Amino acid sequence: MQIPIINGIYTDNGPDIRTSYPVNLVPVPKDSGISTGYLRPASGIVADGTGPGVNRGGIVWDGVLYRVMGTSLCSIGNDGSVTVLGDVGGSDDDLVTMDYSFDLLAIASGQKLYYWNKTDLVEVTDQDLGPVLDVAWIDGYFMTTDGEFLVVTELTDPTQVNPLKYGSSEIDPDPVIAIIKLRNEIYAVNRNTIEVFDNVGGDLFPFQRIDGAQIQKGGIGTHGCCVFAETIAFLGSGRNEAPAIYSGNNATATKISTTEIDEILSDYTEAQLATVKLEAQVNKNQNHLYVHLPDKTLVFDAASSAEFGINIWFILTSSATGFSKYLARDLLWHNNRWTIGNPTSGVIGHLDDSIGTHYGNNVRWEFGTTILYNEGRGGVVHELELVGITGRVAFGANPLISTSYSLDGQTWSQDRTVSVGAAGQRQKRIVWFQQGSMRNWRIQRFRGQSDAHVSFVRLEAQLEQLAY
Repeated sequence: MQIPIINGIYTDNGPDIRTSYPVNLVPVPKDSGISTGYLRPASGIVADGTGPGVNRGGIVWDGVLYRVMGTSLCSIGNDGSVTVLGDVGGSDDDLVTMDYSFDLLAIASGQKLYYWNKTDLVEVTDQDLGPVLDVAWIDGYFMTTDGEFLVVTELTDPTQVNPLKYGSSEIDPDPVIAIIKLRNEIYAVNRNTIEVFDNVGGDLFPFQRIDGAQIQKGGIGTHGCCVFAETIAFLGSGRNEAPAIYSGNNATATKISTTEIDEILSDYTEAQLATVKLEAQVNKNQNHLYVHLPDKTLVFDAASSAEFGINIWFILTSSATGFSKYLARDLLWHNNRWTIGNPTSGVIGHLDDSIGTHYGNNVRWEFGTTILYNEGRGGVVHELELVGITGRVAFGANPLISTSYSLDGQTWSQDRTVSVGAAGQRQKRIVWFQQGSMRNWRIQRFRGQSDAHVSFVRLEAQLEQLAY
């Protein structure tokens, strides 16, 4: 019998059935004749160079890759070389926002605004600007917010601000968290609501609220929102609601987080969630939304969700055991590859599909199954076979993977290990024999390290029914 492996099941201390998502494995919809989808290893991370500090944000402007590393604005060469262009202040925990016009790159850092014109770095010192939480460029204006007002710079001089041209987001008395441009409209992301503004011109604040476009949910943190699949994706909630992940557009917020994702979010305080960063990646017919939590990264795939008919999530971590921070941020397509920054060090690098290691270190992967249930009659599991794409491991390696099972969703059997084969062993079968019995139901779990660079297509179980 075939057992689904795209998502798994477990139970918690309460009488709830929970979902276990693949860790460092990516669900891919593909009708192979063996199954309708498979799990492939998540991309590895390769180091290219080192900069003056941790990655705080990045952007590609006019063909050049820029990152803020520590307090320095840097340009990154195709060979990984780092050139420091100037100091933008702030701290390692203070993420930056970057946007550009035709001739200026704007950086919001440490509640200040800076411009890079490809020659000089200039700080905007106009006192009427106020603290800068976020910045966006639209219709010739740089717009910022201090949490209360929407502030635009002068068209003729982006270093000047006229206080008579302040705007506000006033449908709900909640603070402005972030501003995002989508389809040449400004989305003011407030804590409980999102308001949309369009440029109508005039002598004062040139943007006007589109009343019918308001979304009745808001964001928690400045960097916890981004443009995703032609919508605004954000981590937030409505008034007196628990946090979740939403996709907002046309006055409607569509929830894309599952019950399990909401349970994971509930483990963090609002102060912790305010530091979360969301970013989008479109690559190889997959549309990924990264939710960078303090100790792991949750990833939603819109394209695969549409194919499978369920919301597809998976988890990324840079740990060999348990969970730790995923060490790739600000994924930017540059020089024909996905370049990344590191949130804990000055190392910069890129993603590499041919390996699974992170900066040369093994990281773990894991996935589980749905419940194996024989209509309450139990059974003996004589054989388990993982049908996979083997033989792609590093030369000289002979990695192992393990499986264990649970009869209650909480306690697990001892791990049983088998080899996935060496490099070139593309006909290797991954099989476990004499896998015990069950009286009611059981769940299977599989674990390994990134040196076992294998894709998994299907799980087959040979089951003998118990005679009661």
